[in-house]
Amino acid sequence: MNVGFVSLGCSKNLIDTEATIGLFKKNNFNIVNDEEKADIIVINTCGFIESAKEEAINTILEMAEFKNKRCKYLIVMGCLVQRYYEELIKALPEVDLFLRIDEYDKLWEKIEDLIKRDIVIKNKKKINKKVSEITQMPMLKQEEYLNRVITTGKNYAYIKIGEGCSNMCTYCAIPYIRGKFVSRKKEEILEEAKTLAKKGIQELIIIAQDTTKYGIDIYGESKLAELLEELSKIKEIKWIRFLYSYPEGITDELINLVAKNDKIAKYFDIPIQHISNKILRKMNRKTSKEDIINLINKIREKIPEVTLRTSLIVGFPGETKEDFQELYDFVEKTKFDKLGTFMYSKEEGTPAERLPEQIHGNTKKSRYNKIMSKQQQISKNIQEKKIGKKYEVLIENTSFDGKYLVGRTMQDVPDIDGLVYIKNNDIAQKVLNKFINCDIIDISNYDLIAKVCE
Repeated sequence: MNVGFVSLGCSKNLIDTEATIGLFKKNNFNIVNDEEKADIIVINTCGFIESAKEEAINTILEMAEFKNKRCKYLIVMGCLVQRYYEELIKALPEVDLFLRIDEYDKLWEKIEDLIKRDIVIKNKKKINKKVSEITQMPMLKQEEYLNRVITTGKNYAYIKIGEGCSNMCTYCAIPYIRGKFVSRKKEEILEEAKTLAKKGIQELIIIAQDTTKYGIDIYGESKLAELLEELSKIKEIKWIRFLYSYPEGITDELINLVAKNDKIAKYFDIPIQHISNKILRKMNRKTSKEDIINLINKIREKIPEVTLRTSLIVGFPGETKEDFQELYDFVEKTKFDKLGTFMYSKEEGTPAERLPEQIHGNTKKSRYNKIMSKQQQISKNIQEKKIGKKYEVLIENTSFDGKYLVGRTMQDVPDIDGLVYIKNNDIAQKVLNKFINCDIIDISNYDLIAKVCE
């Protein structure tokens, strides 16, 4: 039988998809990229914010149309299912099997039951947990991580070092969906990294909901820096980056390691969400404006060439004009290299949903536009300063018209940050999936234009 996959949402979700592809492959199913040819379609959903939920539902309905053709079974898994299991069963009879995250330890058994015996497993228990009842979700087995099928190309792969989140930010549904934070054992992560290196992967991207919490639950203290140092000893790995590090968890040890270790990208992705102390308290963030500013100054002092990325939320309940202006002024002064902004989304079951002083949608949109307009100016100025500098670039593709090589610097996260375009000169086949040195000669929005160093 042929199996097709659709993976929605974040890179953490993508790893679950890759592991599921590996399970099907191990059991002698054919993996196809064309829904028209699939006997089974598996959709891994996101249920984090309203737009993600809409995308997931639309995708399920779109894929359900293939059941009028070749497709026999439609399987839906992931965060949306964990969050709205009962509602989805009633609303989407087209789906043959819904797989919750807390069932991932029995994932293949349930898929096997569906395919071999044509049984749809339905668990009637409603998920409506209080904070005190949130437990850890089962993680995929180590064998499933090792056997997952990498879908991100030849050069890089994500490694998930933890599951869930225990930070309990008031706007976020992740703990209710994915459970409390639980770390993987260091030995298992290193084994997976070595397996990826043997397959030709040159760049590791370390992810978790909050990577700085790695190890606290099983070792009693954060072991992120220690883990990164161990990973950097794998000879075949050239680049290592870690994403989503909350400010209160970034230690001097971690900063010093990034400063000194040439394999680790000098890149911090720090989701601060806001800068007003009043709003930070309402969000249940574990930091303050003063701590954030001190941390940024320390990182830039220790690592002058560092790239700083952050994410913000505008329109949080109770955000006054003064709170927003404080955030805007902070963005203007701090000049993050890369910045993303979200408009606050009222998520069912979260404490922030019940807060008074909800902000009107038009106000949220206006504030979003102001922040992003300012950041566009900042990014352009930062990009212009790169003209005339040399960068090592990993060449991953050619442009559609074949005129340019397309790559990334160590300071660019795949599918999130900008690209480097280099005039081809008929050398594409020689340098594809290799590292070359380039001179930056121009910019185009968030991308760089370069030429090969002579």
